[in-house]
Amino acid sequence: MRTSCCLLMLAAAMLGAAFLPQGARALTGKDFSVTGEVAVLQGLDKVTARVSRFEVGVGETVDFGSLSVTLRSCRKTPPTEEPESAAFLEIDDSASGGAAEDRVFSGWMFASSPGLSALEHPVYDVWLLDCSTASSAAEDAPAEN
Repeated sequence: MRTSCCLLMLAAAMLGAAFLPQGARALTGKDFSVTGEVAVLQGLDKVTARVSRFEVGVGETVDFGSLSVTLRSCRKTPPTEEPESAAFLEIDDSASGGAAEDRVFSGWMFASSPGLSALEHPVYDVWLLDCSTASSAAEDAPAEN
């Protein structure tokens, strides 16, 4: 049963952004009906062993090292179901030194299974921690004096 569930999640990851919201319940058995506005990501620089936590809004791009991370969609299950978040990310690498960036990842990442659809990069790892609304992300931020 677990193998078939993982294969279904892999199929969802491979089919891309247009398919997951409509067919997520059929493929993963989960209802991704809650739309998030912000993805909480964590990145690892393998050279320095530094771990960084950062947030990306839908339609925004954030730089992490030589990577540019763009969030296209962020979904999560409702509070009545088992917690799960999924985000459609496009990650480009500008380390080649040229003006054009190379697309190194484009697809869905799942918070509960970071290895299912992972960024394969020699220097960086990036994975999804959660999707949240802008108001909950603002509540976590320290107040300015």
